[in-house]
Amino acid sequence: MPIAHIHHTDIFYLTEGNPAHPAILFSNSLGTDHRMWQAQAKHLRERFYVIRYDTRGHGDSASPAGPYSLQQLAEDALGLLDFLGIATAHFCGLSMGGVTGQWLGIHAAGRINKLILANTAAKVGDSIAWQQRADMVRTNGLGSIADSAASRWFTPDFARRMPDQISVLTEHLRQENPSGYAACCEALAGADLRQQIQAITPQTLIIAGNADPVTTVADAVFMQQQIPDARIAVLEASHISNIEAESAFNQALLAFLSD
Repeated sequence: MPIAHIHHTDIFYLTEGNPAHPAILFSNSLGTDHRMWQAQAKHLRERFYVIRYDTRGHGDSASPAGPYSLQQLAEDALGLLDFLGIATAHFCGLSMGGVTGQWLGIHAAGRINKLILANTAAKVGDSIAWQQRADMVRTNGLGSIADSAASRWFTPDFARRMPDQISVLTEHLRQENPSGYAACCEALAGADLRQQIQAITPQTLIIAGNADPVTTVADAVFMQQQIPDARIAVLEASHISNIEAESAFNQALLAFLSD
């Protein structure tokens, strides 16, 4: 199992494609792992060196004691690039991964070629609500979160059409480490980049879902207005748009990277 020891923790990663091609690093959303990007990896691996990893507290990465900070999550991504000997890469993150991407665009722009921020916001949710969720998960586990995840992640129509896929994703969430999940909730509680994202300099694509109740189209428009020359693509999807609107997401991603 490929593991990078970074900042006193272990980060699981996968690579696909030719290392001589431009690199793209994918960062997962809260409660998922590198497997959420399977369709994008398959679509891009002939033309890019695709790197997927599990954010600390998720998947096969370690779950050190929290709370975590957004800076920690972003520095793990930079540490993975260093571990792999990659000076610069494209970066694509969704939801929590997109917040990580914003931090990188602000503080480590020299390492990022192009930046894709999917179904995310400069401030995701309410800080008090995130802390309450962290406390609840530490006390009760991830069962209740997993039971309601599909209603936040996907439209009812997609959930009806793809019950097996929904079941797999919610079971993955149920199996996540509660302490790691809670610590990432605390990172999101402390993350507010609304006054900073105008400093992002890499060319940026913002992807939103028109039915996303978590990070709305209005959140995406705000980011587009603040980030110089940012583009926006609104897909027919809810929160995890790269899965619900796989084809449209892949087309938008490849067109942006190839421009």
